[in-house]
Amino acid sequence: MKRAERQYALVDLLRGARRPWSAARLAGEFGVSARTIERDIGSLQLAGVPIYADHGAAGGYSILREYSLPPLNLSATESLAVHAGLALLDSSPYQGAARRARAKLTAVMAEEHRGPVRELLGTMRVIDAVAATDDVVPLGMLADVIAARRVVRLTYLGEREDDSTVRDVEPMGLLRAGDAWLLTGWCRLRDAVRGFRIERITRLEILGEVPPPRDPAVLEADLARWPTRRLAPPLP
Repeated sequence: MKRAERQYALVDLLRGARRPWSAARLAGEFGVSARTIERDIGSLQLAGVPIYADHGAAGGYSILREYSLPPLNLSATESLAVHAGLALLDSSPYQGAARRARAKLTAVMAEEHRGPVRELLGTMRVIDAVAATDDVVPLGMLADVIAARRVVRLTYLGEREDDSTVRDVEPMGLLRAGDAWLLTGWCRLRDAVRGFRIERITRLEILGEVPPPRDPAVLEADLARWPTRRLAPPLP
């Protein structure tokens, strides 16, 4: 059994187990050494799989009940598309989540696909308009802002370096405009929908206020000025 196949089978076994499995028992099940099992578990943990160890006579390895990873029978081309798509999120507020997802996909990728996919990914490049600087708000914080559904107070740089304003904004979503990500929302300073380029947000504070309901048609009407599309239809 190949390493990737064994690791997927290991996750599948632990997911369905009612009691912890010791390294020795898992080694016997897969016909490898206990050290190999420990290396497999370490790799899976680094990829974000929530495997934990229970100590004691009846202890062993278990997996969180909430965890579920259905079989992924992706072709090499499909694996390439998914990895490339997630890589494009490296400059988005979901940078961290995208990298963890890529690690999980890599852990279950068919062994014969690894070489071709790695080679083709190496030929792809992305030109970003503005390189990140130490003055920019961390991307991970923006993901928290969107999930919090609270009014935010941000310091925003204008076209000139000495031109900055403080705005209270009701977040409404994210917008990818060419080579830049924007936080869209109702700007209370301008009393209108505005888009804020992420690389120009130098300070951001999540306030305790829940924004009042806004008609989604207001945002749609503003976006109608440009040829936009949704990344995907809403999940069922």
